[in-house]
Amino acid sequence: MTETFDAIIIGAGQAGPPLAGRLTAAGMKVALIERKLFGGTCVNTGCMPTKTLIASAYAAHLARRGAEYGVDVEGPIKVDMKRVKARADTVSTNARTNLEKWLNGLDGLTIIEGHARFEGRDVVRVGERLLKAPRIFINVGGRASVPDMPGVDTVDYLTNTSILRLDTLPRHLVVVGGSYIGLEFAQMYRRFGAEVTVVEKGPRLIAREDEDVSEAVRNILTDEGIMVRTNATCIGFKPHPNGVAVDIDCTSGEPFAVGSHVLLAVGRRPNTDDLGLDTVGIMVDARGYIGVDDSLATNVHGIWALGDCNGRGAFTHTSYNDYEIVAANLLDGKSRRVSDRIPAYALYIDPPLGRVGMSEAEAARMGRDLLVSKRPMTRVGRAIEKGETKGFMKIVADAETKQILGAAILGLNGDEALHGILDMMNAKAAYPVLQWAVPIHPTVSELIPTVLGDLKPFN
Repeated sequence: MTETFDAIIIGAGQAGPPLAGRLTAAGMKVALIERKLFGGTCVNTGCMPTKTLIASAYAAHLARRGAEYGVDVEGPIKVDMKRVKARADTVSTNARTNLEKWLNGLDGLTIIEGHARFEGRDVVRVGERLLKAPRIFINVGGRASVPDMPGVDTVDYLTNTSILRLDTLPRHLVVVGGSYIGLEFAQMYRRFGAEVTVVEKGPRLIAREDEDVSEAVRNILTDEGIMVRTNATCIGFKPHPNGVAVDIDCTSGEPFAVGSHVLLAVGRRPNTDDLGLDTVGIMVDARGYIGVDDSLATNVHGIWALGDCNGRGAFTHTSYNDYEIVAANLLDGKSRRVSDRIPAYALYIDPPLGRVGMSEAEAARMGRDLLVSKRPMTRVGRAIEKGETKGFMKIVADAETKQILGAAILGLNGDEALHGILDMMNAKAAYPVLQWAVPIHPTVSELIPTVLGDLKPFN
């Protein structure tokens, strides 16, 4: 017997649950299907546990620097990895439990645990149950990608998910992948006390960023004793008596690194390969991401894709914004579009990198007259007072329209200070509006008007 609903939501990540709340509040009968853990990547294996671990790592790092602040800490700093893990687990568990409690209290919502597969344009099977609805929303998220690198199937390795189960300190962690996830774990475990090597195939870390950002991030990591190996042209793996030998074959340095543990952080892939999408003709690209239009609708009428699985954003905030777009268009008579979203994100090393809009290199490719300004964090009073002066601020603006095109703040509270710039960009305001603001002293944000006042033509 087929069960009928007004809407079916596949996946309880960052977009699915709030959408269930809006749809049921509008009087709809909704089914929410989840095959694993409620809350998706962010709650279970992403933002919440990793940022909790980063906070513990920062505490250890700051304790070691106590003498710089006139605080005597006797003896070596000890990190109890079991307690560190338990703290992160508690944060995730509490968030997931609260989400489940809220969902179970929604009138009109049926929660089904299991694996969903399409059997028709408006029909989904979960085990022995057949569900039917005129509106179906896919919110299945993604997982770590494990490319077919030489020898990868002959060794034990960690992903961003399995490394969260560690409650002991690796002797030597080799991180394969010099991008956002890999660098956060690299610095975190170095601060916990492990030897850490980062192996990156490309010529520099976080290649989507400007070269000066990449170089500054590399310096931050190497200053803490992390070995960074770029131009790793032949990455491979072999069992070794001391763990895993990772072939590097760089242009300089040792041709391999031996780690007690290896973390693969070489990208993500969407969880779309076992949903039966081909059964109903839902289009996906070569990497498995579901194609959507500006309203997040797929090519099949009545089916939408939200969150990491649609390739239009890989962050908790973009997933939640996907929900906002769909809800506004379906329930509020709006016509919101994904293309109106200004990209913003952060790299949560310490100090963090906050990024919004275009990089300097991306803006230069537009062929328009640009204005650029850059100031080191050594000019920020708040950073000096806290003894955390690494990094810089950089802003790029359009010389004709005076609108900010993008910014990078690599430094103390950069992820927070960036939001003033993001707000101005969303308001489509000319940069002098922010330049003549009067920010609070002493803050990191107070230097932003100074940086704007120093904008000069891009060479």
